[in-house]
Amino acid sequence: MDPPEPPECPVCLQPYDGASATPRVLPCGHSACETCLSLLPQPFPHTIRCPACTQLVKCSHPQSLPKNIDLLRFAFLFPNPDPQKPPKPNEKRSNPITDRQFVPNLWSNEFYLTWKDWVVPEDALEVEFGSDDGFCYLFRGRIVGFSGSWGLSARFLLKGHEEVSLVRVGGSLCENNSKLKYSYVAKILRVLYGMKDRERDELGLILKASNSRWSRIGKVYGLWCKSDDQGVYLVCERYGGSFLAKFADWRSGFVGENESNGLLLDTTNFAMIGMEICEAVSALHSEGLFSGCLAMNFFSFDYFGHVHIDFNEALVMSRKVRWMIAEAIRKREEFQLSSRIDALETLAFVSPELLFELLQKDSTDLECGSKCAVGYGSDVWSLACVMLCLLIGEPFTELMCNYLRRLVPIPSDENGSDYAGLYMSWVEKVRTSLKTKLVSEFVPLRDILCGCLKFDPGSRPAVIDVWNCIRELIIKPKFDIMFSLPRVVNDNKEHCLFLGELCQLQKETNKILERQLVNGLQEKDDTGREDVDQDGEVRVDGDLVEGLSGGHVKCIDLKGHLDCITGLAVGGGFLFSSSFDKTVHVWSLQDFTHVHKFIGHEHKVMAVLYADEDQPLCISGDSGGCIFIWGVNNPFGQEPIKKLYEQKDWRYSGIHALAISGSGYLYTGSGDKSIKAWSLKDYTLSCTMNGHKSVVSTLAVCNGVLYSGSWDGTIRLWCLSDHSPLTVLGEDAPGNVTSVLSLAAYGDALVVAHENGCLKASIL
Repeated sequence: MDPPEPPECPVCLQPYDGASATPRVLPCGHSACETCLSLLPQPFPHTIRCPACTQLVKCSHPQSLPKNIDLLRFAFLFPNPDPQKPPKPNEKRSNPITDRQFVPNLWSNEFYLTWKDWVVPEDALEVEFGSDDGFCYLFRGRIVGFSGSWGLSARFLLKGHEEVSLVRVGGSLCENNSKLKYSYVAKILRVLYGMKDRERDELGLILKASNSRWSRIGKVYGLWCKSDDQGVYLVCERYGGSFLAKFADWRSGFVGENESNGLLLDTTNFAMIGMEICEAVSALHSEGLFSGCLAMNFFSFDYFGHVHIDFNEALVMSRKVRWMIAEAIRKREEFQLSSRIDALETLAFVSPELLFELLQKDSTDLECGSKCAVGYGSDVWSLACVMLCLLIGEPFTELMCNYLRRLVPIPSDENGSDYAGLYMSWVEKVRTSLKTKLVSEFVPLRDILCGCLKFDPGSRPAVIDVWNCIRELIIKPKFDIMFSLPRVVNDNKEHCLFLGELCQLQKETNKILERQLVNGLQEKDDTGREDVDQDGEVRVDGDLVEGLSGGHVKCIDLKGHLDCITGLAVGGGFLFSSSFDKTVHVWSLQDFTHVHKFIGHEHKVMAVLYADEDQPLCISGDSGGCIFIWGVNNPFGQEPIKKLYEQKDWRYSGIHALAISGSGYLYTGSGDKSIKAWSLKDYTLSCTMNGHKSVVSTLAVCNGVLYSGSWDGTIRLWCLSDHSPLTVLGEDAPGNVTSVLSLAAYGDALVVAHENGCLKASIL
């Protein structure tokens, strides 16, 4: 059994000794050493965030906090690690530590355990960085030996002196001026924690796929942070055999310069390479991933000549192609590829359905039946293009370049129907080229490759079928014991890397077309077809700001209220509106039709909110101090679930604001200058918070803090855990007092709207 360790500060991890590390007790009950407390940043005057529980607590000065005597007594029970220098109670630090590695508790322990093992040690890599900004650039490096200080997972994965590639997947972080510096691990976790959920989930899929039992997927070591710009990079193993470098000079592919005999230069070699490419793509599909735009440099050879998929090459190529297509769309010009080498290095074989997804055009316009969905079949199309490039070389590259030059620009309406003809003409040219270059011995291969180019992904053969056809070139079916291998595809999930969050164009000049919810859904365009997608959303050319300035945004009126509208809330697929007419109306967000009207208030309804608790609720408060709690279930009921009443006082004007904490409490801002907390479990009044000198006009909840704004011109902050006051903003503001009418809190930002038309934004 390991011996017990002495108690230590949660910030600097130094054992408490009563001299250099004196424990001070915070109002929340946790302790930290006095020196660290003095260095913690103060988001508000005389307020710090507890390093243990992240709760905002009052702290005017660390020395004003009580010492943790019990913790000191317990610490003195442990032997001094340096007996030559016993601690002196009155001894001060001669050289106080000003820079400490700070590991903040900003995320859950589950999040930390999930991602900590994917952190590549800071001193593990030697990287050659170029002048590019890094988003569409792949960097090279190598692992520099081995260190015993690395974690167990790093020591297991990083063998030393291996070549690696790096691609940026996380944005920069701005370091604050605090003397507490984030640790290396915390920097990476902070970037991960700030990612969108879908972006982080996609990164997790890639990391999981690299650890699968399939050996055809390149190894991913994890995430590494660049110290100067705080960018986070995905680190992958880099193999020495470049697929593109091997075949870039094969102008005629495996057919060779002498095409008169219609045979391949090396049938066995082509079959082995083709089979391994199919196995690599199949391994990707088994993990629920697909690209839809395979390219020659997606693949590489390892030291034994086996083909692998390189995730970093796939990400960079997808970003480049998306940028090139987006630029062609923005400038409305042809897709430019200056030379054959340029085409090979920048050209990914983008499947038609993916191309139409990028062009924001419905593939049903091709009159090819139902809408073609992006899926595993998209990789089959790209796989066939890679095989054709290997087989016939430059002639197919020229056909592909001509195909993209014609299809990438957005066509005019009168030429939109030419897509079908262009595509079928291109497929026929590919078929003719194969017929002239390959003899009848290769008819099955020719037919299956042309079948892979069908426009409908559902009618394309599976990857295993392509693998079997290529295998028959060297092993006949009657001698092949592996001919009946089962199809290995993960049908439970399909994630497209090309359309994923990690390939979004962060630096592109033209933004992705925004989609509007509030539009005239019943209005049609000039062609007579409603410009509505499957989700009922209307697409507007250009971004939202350009649409507003250009007058392209359509609006519809929702009519039903008889007096001023005082509040709006969205939730459960509905829009809720409150009004002076003593009613709450419910509108559908699908077609903006009127669904229901809540009737029962005897006074003006001043505020409304949607609460997604054990059951979805709509909560409304009126000027008479009555709170109605309605159930949000279709069909809607006529009676509220519960009615709550404030103590009536003719001097005050009832409810003015509502907020919900997510922890089972409803907060009401009232005309009696108070804030009341109501339990949504038993619908009782839990506590009353006083401090404002006038009507509490607005409430907001964010990160464990309740913000209240008042007509007295101040904003007060309250701790949600015990409803104690934290601090007051605007109390010492010079000049005339202007009432606070509304406020919004998001992350570290607070925006306050005043009666005089002034908006004040603060970074907390």
